[in-house]
Amino acid sequence: MPYCSSCGNAVNHADQYCAKCGARQPGAPSQPVDPLAGITPRTASILCYIPGVGWIASVIVLAAEKFRNDRTVRFHAFQGLYLFVAWLIVEWVLSPIFREIHEPIFRIDKLLHVLILFVWIFMIIKTSHEERYSLPIIGELAERSAAEH
Repeated sequence: MPYCSSCGNAVNHADQYCAKCGARQPGAPSQPVDPLAGITPRTASILCYIPGVGWIASVIVLAAEKFRNDRTVRFHAFQGLYLFVAWLIVEWVLSPIFREIHEPIFRIDKLLHVLILFVWIFMIIKTSHEERYSLPIIGELAERSAAEH
């Protein structure tokens, strides 16, 4: 068991500071381990398009220091977020309206849900081939958002 280099108190191997005097221990890790260290830009971009939960990956990617200067990954994160917002608009705005119509001949909200799901899958495929595909309207917003740094 090691001892504190300052006061001689017994400390554990993993302790960064002495519990008694608060002195920093030699050999203790100085920097926290980056949880995104093993994630490649390609993987981070793909995760932003996972249907329903890709918004979580998008927020993490946008907040991560590792991808702060990677414009392509930031573009995919913003585009994934905006695609999720489109899905929410359909789910929270259009679907309740069409549920109130008693006998709708054509449920456009169901068609939009399928379309957005198809776009998510399409973007996963494009991103896995490392192709940067800009969706109409959403892609333009993502480009502008990624450019603002």
